[in-house]
Amino acid sequence: MSWQRPNGPAWPDVAERRIALARFAAASCGARARAAAQLVLGVLVLAAGRPAAGDAPYALIGRAAPDFALHAVAGQNVRLSEHRGEVVVVSFWSSRCTPCRTQLAALNRSLATYATAGLAIYGVGVDDNPVQALDFAHSAAVGFALLLDPAKGVSRRYQVDNLPMTVMIDRSGTVRYVLRDYNAASNALYLQHLRTLLNE
Repeated sequence: MSWQRPNGPAWPDVAERRIALARFAAASCGARARAAAQLVLGVLVLAAGRPAAGDAPYALIGRAAPDFALHAVAGQNVRLSEHRGEVVVVSFWSSRCTPCRTQLAALNRSLATYATAGLAIYGVGVDDNPVQALDFAHSAAVGFALLLDPAKGVSRRYQVDNLPMTVMIDRSGTVRYVLRDYNAASNALYLQHLRTLLNE
């Protein structure tokens, strides 16, 4: 059997074959096997230094993070530009997104560890239904502000194309990293990127 990219040469490298097999398994298995296959795929992709399937280059990398002001579910409203000098993590979520709750809990753990090093985290809800968004936000029980973007103006400026999606902004206000999913591999990568930004 010849492994080929569409309109391209045969795949010479074993890592790409393994990634292709893991992608096929992740797309065609039952729920439990699919979760395991997705974890394997994430590890293979990270090891090979390649972006995951469907991850187009993120246009905001290296650019100034678009400023925004949003209503917080509890506490004061948030304006991004007021947090210059801090590492800011903005995670986009929805009440209909099952991995979002798990990811928000993981972000909360990182805040507990790194808040004193200058970390700020905000979760931006993109639900159309404000009642569902509020219910989700109140049940999430995290130590950072959850913000509401029902008109999706902020999510459009941040080119959100998957949920959860996490944008990491350095102390100068520049977008440095984006993660378009949540699993064990992406969480490990998040922590690696976070430590890099906090140490700068």
